[in-house]
Amino acid sequence: MLGAGSATAETPSAPGGGERPTGTDVAAAGTPWLWPLDGRNPIVRGFEAPPHPYGAGHRGIDIAATPGQLVRAPAAGTVSFAGVVVDRGVLSIAHPGGLVSSYEPVETQLAEGRSVSPGEAIATIDGTSHCGSSCLHLGVRLDGEYVSPLLLLGGIERAVLLPVVPAR
Repeated sequence: MLGAGSATAETPSAPGGGERPTGTDVAAAGTPWLWPLDGRNPIVRGFEAPPHPYGAGHRGIDIAATPGQLVRAPAAGTVSFAGVVVDRGVLSIAHPGGLVSSYEPVETQLAEGRSVSPGEAIATIDGTSHCGSSCLHLGVRLDGEYVSPLLLLGGIERAVLLPVVPAR
C-alpha cells in the first residue's frame, strides 16, 4: 500500500547528472509505473502535500516538456475523464487499486471508457502552461487523496517502520 498524501518530494537525484530517468529506465529498476515523457525531462516543481483537503499545496509534479511532446500512460488503466477544465485540457486515467492519474495541459483524442496500456501514447503537451515554460502536470490520487507521483515512479523510497526497542 502507498503512503499517505503527506509525503513531500524534493526533486530527486537521478542517474546522469540530476536528470529524471526515462520510462525504460524506471521499468528496468522494477518500479511499477513508467515515466510519462520520452527523454530526460527534469522535474521543475515537486509535490507539496496540503495541510488539509482545501489547503494550499501542489498536488502533483511538474515535468519540463515541449509543446507537442507525446505523453505516455505510466500504467494500464481506463480513461475516466478527457476534457477541458477552466482553460486547459485534462486527461484522467483510473488504474487498479484506487489510483487515478491526471495530466495537464494536454490534447487527447481518447474518450472516457477507453483502456490504455503502459507506455501507450495518450496525449500531447498543449502549448498552455502554468509553469512559466511548457510542462506536464502529473497528479495522482489514491482513493481520492492526492499522493506524490514519485511514490509510483520510483523517486521516493518507501519508509520502513522499525520496532521500538525498550531502553535497558
